[in-house]
Amino acid sequence: MPRYALLLRGINLGPRRRVAMADLRALLDGAGYTEVRTHLQSGNAVLTGPDADPVEHERRISAAIDAALGMDVRCVVLTADELRAIVDGHPFTDVADNGSRMMAHVLAEQPDAEQLAAHDPTELDPENSRLGPRVIYQWCPDGLMGAPPVGGSAEKHWKIMVTARNWNTMTKLAELI
Repeated sequence: MPRYALLLRGINLGPRRRVAMADLRALLDGAGYTEVRTHLQSGNAVLTGPDADPVEHERRISAAIDAALGMDVRCVVLTADELRAIVDGHPFTDVADNGSRMMAHVLAEQPDAEQLAAHDPTELDPENSRLGPRVIYQWCPDGLMGAPPVGGSAEKHWKIMVTARNWNTMTKLAELI
């Protein structure tokens, strides 16, 4: 059975949408996933599940969270190959010397050619952002809060959910998977 990376969006960022990682592991086990390992407290996990389109896993996991916790939590599921392609495609290895300031804005789906032609979010930060497969890479030398919102712009214009992780998290997930 294949391995997947799970990126939950918007949990454990404030006092309301709290999910203990032990509870998340138990929930995913109960949903039929195995070898579940979480990373940090921000909704990152790797797991083994049936061979299926990642979108099916996203729906299944979101529904399980809603049923068990009463929370509408969206997520992105990447195959092991998709995660490895994101990590291997890092375009700023020559300058990004701080993994907490190198961001991967992971896309729920790849935008189509029409969306790409109509709006390129990397134009907000052309020196420090690049588009990759299901990801917008962004080097934020002054920190994420001071960087142009390329992920938010993509989400707004493409109507595709985006969830961001720093490079330390992405490489750790790649190790765990």
